[in-house]
Amino acid sequence: MIDTIIFDLGGVLIDWNPRYLYRKIFSTEEEITWFLENVCTPEWNDHQDGGRSFEEATNELIAKFPNHESAIRAWYERWQETIGGRIHETVELLAEIKKSKKYKLYALTNWSAETFPWALANFDFLHWFDGIVVSGIEKTRKPFPEFYQILFDRYQINPQQAVFIDDNHKNVTGAEAVNLPTIHFKSAKQVREELIRAGLI
Repeated sequence: MIDTIIFDLGGVLIDWNPRYLYRKIFSTEEEITWFLENVCTPEWNDHQDGGRSFEEATNELIAKFPNHESAIRAWYERWQETIGGRIHETVELLAEIKKSKKYKLYALTNWSAETFPWALANFDFLHWFDGIVVSGIEKTRKPFPEFYQILFDRYQINPQQAVFIDDNHKNVTGAEAVNLPTIHFKSAKQVREELIRAGLI
């Protein structure tokens, strides 16, 4: 019997994309792609999600890529410009689930401890959750098993009575490895259909 629904945030409820920022800095998509694949890479960003400070991360990259200093600094200094806003259809689904009062609602997010306070201040729906576990605060992240376990332990969640919604395949696989049932997010419509099929809404 499912009694808990767990949401990822970035890519599910919040539209985060570094290209929104770097389209203002570079003149072509090709330049942006090169920069995000070679300089400010997903792997580099994962360390900030895991608790590394932006100062340390920025200095490390500038030492490696001094010609890209201003673009590297922009990642943190203009971080808010990487946010496109709420993903309205998913927020509406979250509101519907919240209104039903049938489930405990939690968020499990890979997010820097330095930027998450801004998100809390700017997205009212983050306050609808019964709890949020933030990787940058915990110093570990998805898909590592201990990160999911922090959520289970802190909020007395039985993973087999929960379902987890995430857009990142690695994080879905990580959840399944700790016996947490998942929905791999592609769109709010698809998630709604899967929840209906499962008899949850």
